[in-house]
Amino acid sequence: MVTNFISDKAKLGKNVRIWHFAYVGDNTIIGDNVKIGSLAHVDYNVEIGENTMIEGQVYIPPLSRIGKNVFIGPAAALTNDPYPPSQKMIGVTIKDGAVIGSRAVIKAGVTIGRNSVVAMGAVVTKDVPDDTVVAGVPAKIKYSRSEYDKKQQEWTRA
Repeated sequence: MVTNFISDKAKLGKNVRIWHFAYVGDNTIIGDNVKIGSLAHVDYNVEIGENTMIEGQVYIPPLSRIGKNVFIGPAAALTNDPYPPSQKMIGVTIKDGAVIGSRAVIKAGVTIGRNSVVAMGAVVTKDVPDDTVVAGVPAKIKYSRSEYDKKQQEWTRA
């Protein structure tokens, strides 16, 4: 039998799809048309905007705020304690239209700007400006979102 745990205290919008063995904690608010992949862990007091896709094995800790039309790739990890273990937590903010690559790690308190892209495997330790692509360990600015979109269009036409 395949089971998920979805708290009775979570609020789910319309057409939310949650795949196998996922967890959604107390007081979490999930917007319309959100997809949460298998083995994802969305902890308590999280907000997720509409039309967001969260792939499998993603960890979203308490106090995280994720905007609309966001993509979070497989096994990405957000954190909420900059100096663990401590009792003081701060969430990650991911603004509308951002893309987070597979296995990226985002430090507690960091804001990922609107329409920005975090490359796969990047370790983000500082805020990312709007419309920016970052990559590496630690993540550094590589180019603009418009350059990323151009590369994506060239890739899909090839």
